Amino acid sequence: MTMLPSALVSSQWLAENIDAPGLAVLDASHHLPAAARDAAAEFGTAHIPGARFLGLSSLFDAGSAVPYAMPTPGQVAARLGLLGVRPEDSIVLYDDSAIRTAARAWFVLTAMGWEHVAILDGGLDKWRSEGRSLASDAVRGIAVSPAALAPVRRVRSKADMLANVTQQREQVLDARGADRVYGTGTDPVHGLPMGRIPGALNLPFNEVLNTDGTYKSPDAIRAAFEAAGIDLSRPLTATCGSGVTASVLLFALHLIGVDSAALYDGSWSEWGADPDTPKLQGPEA
Repeated sequence: MTMLPSALVSSQWLAENIDAPGLAVLDASHHLPAAARDAAAEFGTAHIPGARFLGLSSLFDAGSAVPYAMPTPGQVAARLGLLGVRPEDSIVLYDDSAIRTAARAWFVLTAMGWEHVAILDGGLDKWRSEGRSLASDAVRGIAVSPAALAPVRRVRSKADMLANVTQQREQVLDARGADRVYGTGTDPVHGLPMGRIPGALNLPFNEVLNTDGTYKSPDAIRAAFEAAGIDLSRPLTATCGSGVTASVLLFALHLIGVDSAALYDGSWSEWGADPDTPKLQGPEA
């Protein structure tokens, strides 16, 4: 197994280790419908040499009532097995998505106990901008026996969030843009009224990223959370539209040593669609 230097690897490190034994590089690109992009087709045109396509858009629990629910451990294990990812492999994830979906794949894997997983800092865009080689060959890997993954940890349900509205045991942090959290119109992404869970604070996910899509320094990440009103010593649950960009915040928290934060799986696509859940809309007083 190739040892990863950290949870965030540079394009230079990946270029130097891309053929190392025991390293699986997975394209975790996934796009919002409004982007009108086909991640699988784009992978077929250009991807990092040796990478395999994770198919994150189809990796969810279709049997759940939660929109785009976290996949089951069995689903994830089966997908990795089909791609030839062995239980002992280290995984490097990357994406070419505006919503940084490699973080979603990172959260899914780590929430199920996969220990050796990292994100390529800056994703495919940075790799491409540096003039590094790209491939268009079909890469799948030889299927292997699925890994035994653990039950999902650090995930909150709607019932958990409803209880938290009154108990306030956990801070809630929304990763959507401020216009969607504090606006009064219709959310352009999910078609629901804009708004937020009562008590939720706001830190748009791109505020932990540099303009080139790389993650900010640990000090800058810590400052961003504190500026949003978060006490990093207290329990925290991240939410967003459908559980994707909240994962960017969770990965950023991991980079500063906070690994207890949770994800509200259904996020606003579940909460906002339920007429019985309490909601706040409009700017704060």
